[in-house]
Amino acid sequence: MLKKALRIVGIIAVAFFLLSIGTTIIYRWINPPVTLLMISRYFDPEVGKLEKEWKSLDEISPKLPLAVITSEDQKFEDHFGFDLEAIEKAADYNAKHKGKPVKGASTISQQTAKNVFLWQSRSWFRKGLEVYFTFLIEVCWSKERIMEVYLNVIEMGPGIYGAEAASQYYFHKPAIKLSKGEAALIAAILPNPLKWSASKPSPYIRRKKVWIMTHMKYIELKEINQ
Repeated sequence: MLKKALRIVGIIAVAFFLLSIGTTIIYRWINPPVTLLMISRYFDPEVGKLEKEWKSLDEISPKLPLAVITSEDQKFEDHFGFDLEAIEKAADYNAKHKGKPVKGASTISQQTAKNVFLWQSRSWFRKGLEVYFTFLIEVCWSKERIMEVYLNVIEMGPGIYGAEAASQYYFHKPAIKLSKGEAALIAAILPNPLKWSASKPSPYIRRKKVWIMTHMKYIELKEINQ
């Protein structure tokens, strides 16, 4: 009985690894059609919509990847999916501020892996899968591909996914025409796009926009075309 159970577990594990690796390789060239978050938000009565339009990096203003790297993950082009220094700082902060909102340290690669392959709830099991899929996309995809997928699947507003949908929703223009300030506003709301708006920024978002614009000039991109 035990051998049979172990055999079944082994078959499931092998199937999972083959499927996950195969899907990751396919997504190197084929765009992910939909994510679990998109589906759950669509059936959420408080959101109830799904707006997205895939655009290649060449069809998105180069100011947007620069803005999100400045805001979310300044070591994006240099790390292998994980910013160990940021993780250590976040752990120290959370240990000293128990009971307050948890500070995260997810890289753009981790956020991409989570959005494409996983669900949004917090658990050690899901976090472990996030680490696994982050490793896979770092091995199988280029940094340009990771950024392109990120800028097309990430939630940027209520039912709004990706740069093109966000640009049309907030500024009524295509993503290729985003200004530096508009790109900074979109980047500023990414931690909580259901709470904050790029078209009606709060004082906090306006301050964050200024910070992002000021620091964008210090980010030198090597692998992502500008």
